[in-house]
Amino acid sequence: MATNLRLRSETEDALRAEAQRTGRSQQELIREAVDRYLGLVPDIAVTGQEDPLLISGAVRAPRVPYQRPRHRLTLPSGMTTADLLDRADRM
Repeated sequence: MATNLRLRSETEDALRAEAQRTGRSQQELIREAVDRYLGLVPDIAVTGQEDPLLISGAVRAPRVPYQRPRHRLTLPSGMTTADLLDRADRM
């Protein structure tokens, strides 16, 4: 079934970011979310498409939904992110 869906801008941003992070299509993520909401699939299905770190328990799923950052930090002129790391952490 084809349908049109209007999302809030925050939802659109989160969906786009998750699709980019996981390499899955936005359509695939929406279908999975609807299926899970309706109880048509278990929360963690073994389809090989879920994040292996989540499945292994190495990381946990986020407790709060995606939120666009409200404030961006800027570094002082001449400073890079590498300057923020300890020497032992640099590559």
